[in-house]
Amino acid sequence: MTEGRTCPLHYRYRPEDLARDPVVCDADVLYVAGGLYGNPLALAEIEAMADRERAAGRRVHLLFNGDFNWFNASDELFVSINHRVLGHDAITGNVEYELACPGDGAGCGCAYPDFVDDAVVERSNRIMVRLQGIAAHHPELQQRLGRLPRYRCLMFGGLKVVVLHGDPESLAGWGLSHEELSARGNEQLARWFRQTGADILVSTHTCLPVMRAMVVDGRQRLFLNNGSAGMGNLIGSSAGLLARIAGSAPSEAAFGLPSGFPVSAALEPVRFPLAPWLSLFDALWPENTDAALSYRHRILNGTSLTPGQLRAGTGISEKII
Repeated sequence: MTEGRTCPLHYRYRPEDLARDPVVCDADVLYVAGGLYGNPLALAEIEAMADRERAAGRRVHLLFNGDFNWFNASDELFVSINHRVLGHDAITGNVEYELACPGDGAGCGCAYPDFVDDAVVERSNRIMVRLQGIAAHHPELQQRLGRLPRYRCLMFGGLKVVVLHGDPESLAGWGLSHEELSARGNEQLARWFRQTGADILVSTHTCLPVMRAMVVDGRQRLFLNNGSAGMGNLIGSSAGLLARIAGSAPSEAAFGLPSGFPVSAALEPVRFPLAPWLSLFDALWPENTDAALSYRHRILNGTSLTPGQLRAGTGISEKII
């Protein structure tokens, strides 16, 4: 099986290109939310979090870095999610790319690695087919999704922040996943920091959250992968996560990175109400449907990842010359 496993050539880009022509982000707080997965309750909470920051006198820039569609398999919810997200800043994920420009043989476009079971891949391919049928009813939204960039470089607080969906070589790359970084260490991440020139890398796509802090060539660098904004990420928790970069301190509930920068960097919980979301999800994806089999347990219970595992590697004692 190659559909859902292979990475299409047009998904690829060069790390050296990611930080060209950075755009100044004139805000006090940068939110980056990946993997909303069509959850309107999580979207409402993210917007409310931004509003609470504004009420405290802070200017907020909200950026969705892909896969904001997935479970929203009805015309009404598809339209609502996309109109609301596209009212903010956004880049594409593989889901949006395949909804806008379906590719032969790409399947869901996830480029799942070998450690993901074939049954999961097959279910994701079928979820994508169902979503593509919904998207085809809304060509104007397909066109807007098709115009989204694949990555974004922002100058925030005097730092170069590269925001992408997969990894610095592919829209659907898994090189910044929890599994890859745990197994192979930070050498590849350090090379990508060198190649991009980024001070902070922010990614998503790979299901589990990751944080890293390191010194590369004498400069401190930070990496954040929020896992999913619309589903639980940690053991026993249904809360999503988003990346927050700001001049002000994160909340007490956040998972923060140490920083000698003039900004703080953290993964903030997105505590949306679970019951109404589960009711909506079950109506769209009843028992034994593809999304229910792949995701309902995680929606209810989170993952097997502990807070300690998330915090592993977040010290800055490691120096890579």
